[in-house]
Order: sequence, then structure tokens, then C-alpha cells
Amino acid sequence: MATLTTITEAGILEKVVAPGEGDMDPDAARAILSFKFDGATTKQIRQLLQKNNKGTITAQERILLEKYLRVGKLIDLLHAKARRSLQDSLST
Repeated sequence: MATLTTITEAGILEKVVAPGEGDMDPDAARAILSFKFDGATTKQIRQLLQKNNKGTITAQERILLEKYLRVGKLIDLLHAKARRSLQDSLST
């Protein structure tokens, strides 16, 4: 069991979203699969990741990158649930 200091926002979201359960309506699942960062934001995230890897990222940029990564994790969880739901709807 995770302690109060070790559980992350992503861990909490995983418990809420339950990406392994395919209980989402197929139309909702298809709509959720369209959720993604736009091209300009994706480019900005890549630039921030490169700066982070080079060790040249500022404190403010790191905070922004962490925010993008948290939102990206939520999108990943929702996509996983949507894909699982569509897969389960095809097998029933």
C-alpha cells in the first residue's frame, strides 16, 4: 500500500480512471481517443524535454514541463481505458 508521501497524482488518477476496465460507451471511447495536444504544444513539450535532457531547463520551464507531463499521463490513462472499452465491445 502506498503511503501518503509516495502516492502521486498519476497514481490517484489511475485508481479513478481504471484504465484496465473496458466499461466505457463506444461513442465516448472514440471521442476520448481524439484527445491530444495540438501541434504547437507538442513542439513546445519536445523542446522542454530536450532542454531537460541537456540540463539547460529553467525552474519555470521545469514546472511547465511537469504540468504537461501530468496532463499527458491523464490523457494516456483515458486513451488506455477507451481502447480497452472498444476492444471489449468488439468481443461481446
